[in-house]
Amino acid sequence: MALDVELAEIRDFLAAHAPFDALPAHELSTLPALLEVVYRRRGEVVLPAGEVPEGLLVVRSGAVEARDADGELVQRGGAGTSVGGPALVAGTAQPVTVSAIEDSLLLVLPAAAAGELLARHPALAAALRERGGDRLRGAVEHQRDLHADDLQRAVLRTRVADLVRRPPVTVAATATVREAAEVMHREQVSSVLVTDGERLVGILTDRDLRSRVVAAGTDPAVAVSAVMTPEPVTGSPDAVALEVLLELVRRNLHHLPLLRDGRPVGVVTATDLMRLEQADPVHLVGDVARARDAAEVAEAAGRLAGLVASLVRQGTSARDASRVVTTIGDAVERRLVTLAEDAIGPAPVPYAWVTLGSRARFEQALHADQDHALVLHDDASEADDAWFVELADRVTADLEVVGYPRCGGGTMAGDARWRRTRAGWRDEVSAWVREPTPGAVIGASIFFDLRHLSGEASLTADVADHLRRSAAGADLFLAHLASHAAARPVPVGFFRGLVVERTGEHRDTLDLKRGGIGIVVEIARIHALTVGSPATSTLERLEDAVAGGALSRPLADDLHDAWEYLTALRLGHQADQVRHGALPDNHVDPSALSSLEQRHLRTVFGVLRSAQSALAQRHPVSALW
Repeated sequence: MALDVELAEIRDFLAAHAPFDALPAHELSTLPALLEVVYRRRGEVVLPAGEVPEGLLVVRSGAVEARDADGELVQRGGAGTSVGGPALVAGTAQPVTVSAIEDSLLLVLPAAAAGELLARHPALAAALRERGGDRLRGAVEHQRDLHADDLQRAVLRTRVADLVRRPPVTVAATATVREAAEVMHREQVSSVLVTDGERLVGILTDRDLRSRVVAAGTDPAVAVSAVMTPEPVTGSPDAVALEVLLELVRRNLHHLPLLRDGRPVGVVTATDLMRLEQADPVHLVGDVARARDAAEVAEAAGRLAGLVASLVRQGTSARDASRVVTTIGDAVERRLVTLAEDAIGPAPVPYAWVTLGSRARFEQALHADQDHALVLHDDASEADDAWFVELADRVTADLEVVGYPRCGGGTMAGDARWRRTRAGWRDEVSAWVREPTPGAVIGASIFFDLRHLSGEASLTADVADHLRRSAAGADLFLAHLASHAAARPVPVGFFRGLVVERTGEHRDTLDLKRGGIGIVVEIARIHALTVGSPATSTLERLEDAVAGGALSRPLADDLHDAWEYLTALRLGHQADQVRHGALPDNHVDPSALSSLEQRHLRTVFGVLRSAQSALAQRHPVSALW
């Protein structure tokens, strides 16, 4: 009877502490009989770093602390604290040493029993893994704030709603042009929204009045619906001002109606937005769009490195900074395509110029190399190919002048492998999926990140749709992709030391792109392909993978934070190189990082190993046989 009372006390103890409090009652009742009890004196090691836990430990009484290899405190906990959970779930080595700081009793659930419990209750495994994720989210914030200026950061993150100073000025769709002009004059505005009830149906601007009424000799007594811009581009009042400004410049618009729940709440103009201190990216994009030749494009794009350094100083998120860099890269490449077309004449058949790699994912950093391809109309002949070779060669050479190096692997539209008709690309993708050789896996990994940049958008859309439909459900192909991604080495050793390159130009450094960011990118891509996601950006793919049931929410959040941390670290490193006149790269010397940053890196790399393990389990090697 005494034993029953003791087991009941342990059951009640577990029920009072997360994450065990989420277990069903019957599981809590059977769990205590599986537990062992161990005693550790003050100062004794409870769980050493570098060892795979032999069980899940829970502090019954006393207190423990975790310290990293440098002796710095990571975490402390008392009764109810779980020890070794993330490592046990991932099947990896314990990253930090846990010691008793008081005489302590610990409950131990042996690894075999713990494995069975976690298999029955995936939410428990996710919760144990997530307990290590809080530190990673803190690391992201720390990296973002490292060089942040609070005032400039606030300017950068201004919502467009904060720039709207008055309710929208509207007229009914039945109003005449004269009546609309009178309203604009009376209200001293450069545009008026045209509505049907509460629904926005159009916008009339000063430019419309000049070009469609005065210059065209239109009778001002006609209905405003005859000269307005119907179904205008709209935005959300919660959007970030800088992104909205870049979009207005890209579309050559001046006014943007803001809608909430489908109803207009105001109008923001490019002039409003350019009053912000952060107009630099927009002026840069505008200068690129007006450039008359590659030299002028290069002159404008030369300001990009300084802009990135400014974004880092302002504490911009890695996602936002990468989108700004990508938007400018898009403007550069699109302008060079247009200049090449102007030089060699019109295309013989419709075509699409597509961007690949980090640019396609909106994740470009400084000194990124070229990755692009061509999708030609199916009517293209062999004779037509000469025009497209010249187009590709001109754009490739001009991009090199601007500062985008040629792709070392030849992933450029001038190479016949990356210049095919729409039907040719469909056949190539089908072949990759049907026979996933090592070369096919590499080709698919590159081409499955594509985004339309210039030309006939429907050609890109057709190929992208074929990509998604071909990959979804192709177990053998996905298993090959997963095997390749899971085998990529994470630069951390068994004892949690950071593993640097031993030879070559980048000796004693970490390659943040190949050994970190690239792993997150591949994992997200495979999970997204599994659920048929149309997304190209890594963070959107993670969200789609969660929605499709291919990835748990805690692991997706950890991967999101890992991507943010590594990308922010890379951008900060590149900004430092720019300030010192060096060419930006992806190689960081860990000895130049603080002990806190090194610890954060080890946490990130632990997440990547866990994600690789989860990926391998979802797409097992057995599928390859």
